[in-house]
Parts: sequence; C-alpha cells; structure tokens
Amino acid sequence: WHQDYGYWYKNGCLYPLMLSAMIAIDRATIENGCLQVLKGSHKIGRINHSSTAGQLGADMQRVEAAIPRHELVYCKLEQGDVFFLHCNTLHHSSANVSDYPRWSYIIAYNAARNDPLWDHHHARYTPLNRVSQNAIKERAGEMSLSKRRNFNKQEETGDREADS
Repeated sequence: WHQDYGYWYKNGCLYPLMLSAMIAIDRATIENGCLQVLKGSHKIGRINHSSTAGQLGADMQRVEAAIPRHELVYCKLEQGDVFFLHCNTLHHSSANVSDYPRWSYIIAYNAARNDPLWDHHHARYTPLNRVSQNAIKERAGEMSLSKRRNFNKQEETGDREADS
C-alpha cells in the first residue's frame, strides 16, 4: 500500500496538490490485479513511507488502522476508462493471476505553484506559452516549400529521415 504523495514528498514537493490519471490500456479486473483504493483515505493526510524489501510503501500500522475505517474499492476498468486518484489516497494492486495483461498509462499532475524544493529525477515545472488558435496554420505557412514536401513524404512513407 502507498500514497503517491509519499513518493513526491520525498522528491521535494511541499504540498499535496497533485493527482494521477490512470488510463486503462487493457481491462482491469479483480483477476488481473486491478487497482484497489481505500475510499476517502486521502482525508487521513500523508502517511510516512519507508522502504520494505526494496519497495517504498506506507507505514503498515497506519494502513492496517485505515482498512476497517474506509471502504475497499476495486477499480475495475474497461479499455479507455480513466481513473483519477488524489495523491494521498491509499492504494495498491494485487498480483495478476490471470492470463490477461493489465497495462495502463498513468499521468501525474502537479500544481504549478508546487514545484519541488530541490532537483531530482522528475522534471520541474515548465510554463506553457499560449498560442493563437491558428498557430499550426501560421507555422505551416512559414515552412519552406521543400521542407513541406519532405514533411509530406515522411508522412506517406513513415520515413523519419526524409526531413534531414
């Protein structure tokens, strides 16, 4: 069991202003070890995390106290479903004991004002510049004719070297 903020806190993020979006690539079922969450456990706040058998996890004494106080929810998902998870929600997955894969794509979001206090292996906040709705058309108009021909050739052939 763990909270995502248990990791992110150690990476220097001061506030739990984060969430994760898990997109199911495959079906997630109880048999293939779908995500399990303790509903409402984000209200507990951050639980200390430590390494056990090489895996960082929440203090099991706290987790065991939380289990009878919070509903256990199996996050069964169909392909393409998205599950949003508060960074302090206690969660884990069981082993996949089926013949079916359980792939998912997880995107983590952090508030811009919650940039880590120190550098680590995750990217820091990078502001995005707003562009006009016509920016792609305008950029395409600026592209030289030969560059556009190469771009079109690359699309038709799938040749990444066509534009070099």
